[in-house]
Amino acid sequence: MAELIYYCGTMDSGKSTLALQTAHNHQSRGRTGVIFTSKDRAGSGLISSRLGLQREALEVDSSLDLHRFVVDQLSVGERIDYVICDEAQFYQPEQIEQLAKIVDGLGIDVFAFGILTDFRTSLFPGSARLVELADRVNTLQVEALCWCGNRATHNARTSGGVMITEGEQVVVGDVVPGQEISYEVLCRRHHMRRVTAKASRAAHSSYDPLPFNS
Repeated sequence: MAELIYYCGTMDSGKSTLALQTAHNHQSRGRTGVIFTSKDRAGSGLISSRLGLQREALEVDSSLDLHRFVVDQLSVGERIDYVICDEAQFYQPEQIEQLAKIVDGLGIDVFAFGILTDFRTSLFPGSARLVELADRVNTLQVEALCWCGNRATHNARTSGGVMITEGEQVVVGDVVPGQEISYEVLCRRHHMRRVTAKASRAAHSSYDPLPFNS
């Protein structure tokens, strides 16, 4: 029985690494599949991992009918045993429904990988539809960590290390500091308090030393 499975986590939790590993595992057993991605930080038509792994994939824009694409490939004799969808949070809700049609109508496993919520803690539309339709939703086991050492549960958008709470839902960036727009994973407490790593360092450096006399 084919399944639609959604693997989700925060940024920096290894979702693209797992997508690449899943593709490798299937291919090493002689299976053939299709790999999709959308708005990867490395550029169009690529899946990239922060471990340095990278491979080409089919770029998904808002107009692509995923079910029709797979059907067309099958109709010309292509073999498709599985479908991998990275950055699935950026897919349109109707594209998630197309993935479900691939599973139910064509009997092909679909493995989706993505982020549940945006920098404002709101569900991405694609992720929301996946949670509603997926046979299984699995939280990634590699836990990203907040600067305080606790489990990171939220994605923060930052500019110069300062947390941003307004703006477009989709702005491509990375967790690498020093960029104009970047992202940082935080625990819920520090996300709600808007305390980034830079803000924490600044607060601690402003403390005056205690006046001990020798």
